[in-house]
Amino acid sequence: MPYEDRLTSDAMLRAIAILASAGQELVSSTQLVEVTRSSLPAVKRMLSKLVEEGRVEVTGKARATRYRLLVAAAPVPTATPATAPPAKAAASRAGPTWRTASLELRQQLTLPLAARVPVTYRREFVDSYQPNETFLLPQELAEELAELGRLPGQLPAGTYARKVLEQLLIDLSWSSSHLEGNRYTLLDTEELFKSGAAATDSDAVMLLNHKAAIEFLVDAVPTQGLISGLVRNLHAVLMQDLLAEVGALGAIREKVVNISGTTYVPTQVPAVLQEMFERIISTAQHIKNPMEAAFFLWVNLAYLQPFEDGNKRVSRLAANVPLMLYNQAPLSFLDVDREDYALAMMGVHECCDVSMAVDLFDWTYRRSQAKYKVVLESMGSPDPFRVHYRQALNEAVGLVVRSRRPVAQALAGLGLPADDATKFEQLLAQELKALAIFNCARYRLGIKETQAWIDEGRPQG
Repeated sequence: MPYEDRLTSDAMLRAIAILASAGQELVSSTQLVEVTRSSLPAVKRMLSKLVEEGRVEVTGKARATRYRLLVAAAPVPTATPATAPPAKAAASRAGPTWRTASLELRQQLTLPLAARVPVTYRREFVDSYQPNETFLLPQELAEELAELGRLPGQLPAGTYARKVLEQLLIDLSWSSSHLEGNRYTLLDTEELFKSGAAATDSDAVMLLNHKAAIEFLVDAVPTQGLISGLVRNLHAVLMQDLLAEVGALGAIREKVVNISGTTYVPTQVPAVLQEMFERIISTAQHIKNPMEAAFFLWVNLAYLQPFEDGNKRVSRLAANVPLMLYNQAPLSFLDVDREDYALAMMGVHECCDVSMAVDLFDWTYRRSQAKYKVVLESMGSPDPFRVHYRQALNEAVGLVVRSRRPVAQALAGLGLPADDATKFEQLLAQELKALAIFNCARYRLGIKETQAWIDEGRPQG
């Protein structure tokens, strides 16, 4: 939207008053950007000025920072509902349709920290859950989403994710990193992945780790399924070079973890963390509906906080494991607002209330499914010969690129029928010619090893 950065003190105070009159006593800088139509830097500069002048009060830190108008400074709002209705201003961006329960929860969570009760981990949230008898998602919604996202036909686990892998790598890596405050744009992320450049900052490391973690899941889930070892390895890949201690990668934490901006204090007892982590995984294994299983993993791994850091990242990617196993459209958290996400998680943490999380999950999964449905349709019908020899082609490309085997030797070890050998050799030659660092993930090849093979002149024997 076009920004108006000639922002005055009166305009800012009036915007805060408008939101307050609509029941938003505590407001975020994002809300004020929407109401004032100013840029975020301009809004933050003006807020800092008003705080220094004692006209606005600030609470919370980082993404949980909120602003409140001091009574003595309150101006009379001049906007009328016909010209600037606060409800419409807040709803101008795309987002979930919040149910009444979610709106009530949101209002509770935006109260000052001092007005909310401190709480810790409640294991009964998992202990009382009976797979296929009790549900976190409304049962009809879980069934509707499962039917919506299912890939037709009896196909090996992970087929859907593999078909849309190149787009999924970009979408999920960027969306998940963006929710962590990563500064790269979507276009920057795509360029980073295509260039094969080494990471030069922590944001790039975060994105490349997401890419590697998604590739790990696509490769490992069909053979390993949902097990605790897979989730712990997922954490190790996601947090490589981002944790000070290598021993913390994939390890159930023994350190104290605190979450800013909330009254929730995670359990700090390693034995409880270990027990509940295993119980969450084993419970999810028995959930028949993949959407319910994905939602269960997403909220419970983030609620438990089993790792030293990166718990929300693990929960988002782990939610895709049941979807991969059942060949559902993947969940990439497209277009999710950081404040919405933080409040949805806070609702679980402080109240064991999944109302906001349900609405957010419903909305973002439908967006993900619509995106990948179009990606699949753009590919057309798959070549039956390629589908039949997918695994053999993966193996042959790996032998030529990774092991530097001659093509003839790679083909000899596959034991192909004589009638198919010539056509397969032609297909392999086409794939090797088209192989590049930006599409090597489909053969489980790394960027560096692919680039080294290309630099050597694409040796094929």
